[in-house]
Amino acid sequence: MEGETSWNSHCIDDMSKDIGEFDSFSELSDEGNKEIIVSVDLILPDDLLERILAYLPIASIFRAGCVCRRWHEIVSSRRFLWNFSHVLSQKPWYFMFTSSDEPVGYAYDPILRKWYSIELPCIQTPNWFIASSCGLVCFMDNDSRSELHVCNPITKICKKLQEPPGMKFSDYSALSLSVSRTSHNYMISIVKSKQVPGNFLQWDLSIHIYDSETMMWATSLTEVLTGWRGGDESVICDGVLYFLIYSTGVGTPENRHSLVAYNLSSRSSPLIRSLIPVPGPLTCGRLMNLKGKLVMVGGIGKPDRPDIIKGIGIWVLNGRNWVEVGRMPHKFFQGFGELDDVFASSGTDNLIYIQSYGAPALLVFDMNQKLWKWSLKCPVSKKFPLQLFTGFCFEPRLEIAP
Repeated sequence: MEGETSWNSHCIDDMSKDIGEFDSFSELSDEGNKEIIVSVDLILPDDLLERILAYLPIASIFRAGCVCRRWHEIVSSRRFLWNFSHVLSQKPWYFMFTSSDEPVGYAYDPILRKWYSIELPCIQTPNWFIASSCGLVCFMDNDSRSELHVCNPITKICKKLQEPPGMKFSDYSALSLSVSRTSHNYMISIVKSKQVPGNFLQWDLSIHIYDSETMMWATSLTEVLTGWRGGDESVICDGVLYFLIYSTGVGTPENRHSLVAYNLSSRSSPLIRSLIPVPGPLTCGRLMNLKGKLVMVGGIGKPDRPDIIKGIGIWVLNGRNWVEVGRMPHKFFQGFGELDDVFASSGTDNLIYIQSYGAPALLVFDMNQKLWKWSLKCPVSKKFPLQLFTGFCFEPRLEIAP
């Protein structure tokens, strides 16, 4: 298939080089440790060794592939990928762009608390639109917004999609990706918004859906919104496409943002009937799917100045109501230094990452433990005042391919 490569053992070789300076198992200097490794290697049959290796963190799997030829063949095999897909899921990584112009950076592994230098395929600049789900990442260019790629950033398997329908140069676009954990089929949505010529209050909005089974795009909805416009924030949860819309000047500060819930099966219309109020005055909102639940991380605005951030909250949508599950402690809020009214945040499984655009500091929130923790310091520093940092969260998986 055009634009697509297949999995092979070279993925292990390439990733071992890209992922950087691992403490390789083969570098153990103690003779006793070497003897233990050799004897275990001789005793265990392949199927049992596969099961054991499948429980390792994904970075350790690449190290294991460097131990000997037998282990390399095991972690490169199809059967190992099947075993790997049936063990407990890996914790999500966070890729941080460290350049405003080039798509280069480091990926953070929260299990081993290490940063790895990896190269992302397909993407050309950090300002591309990015969405991720279940080991796959979708990139869309920020110019014509018609070039899309779906890839596995770990194996580097990449596929270029056909150009989506609808307006080519929209004012605002929101990209989302949803991958089935059973079939590995995926759906991509693009919400496009463009101002109606000569009318400040009215905006054309369209929703376009890509289905990996049919490999076809379809325009699901076109509508004109009055007093609201689309933005760049969307996510798919349990068959519902959620996206934020923004007031164009009508109404009070409390409803500067609103949430649209669009059922991808029933295709409910008009959209204004499915609006869900946000929890309060927000400077910005970031949407994410955590285990099938819609989660929003939002900048909490001051009561008298809702455009100035005073804190960051986390809410889960329950029906049409928001339930607050966390609020950033003040010491962590201060730890970002000068935090802008907007910030980067993404998450999956039980982890949420929050990052200021102005610094490489990365904060992690564990939804299960309700625990805030700084990541290990990223191996890059700010070189000039206007340098920006951003990033995205993804699941490191070996068995998923676009």
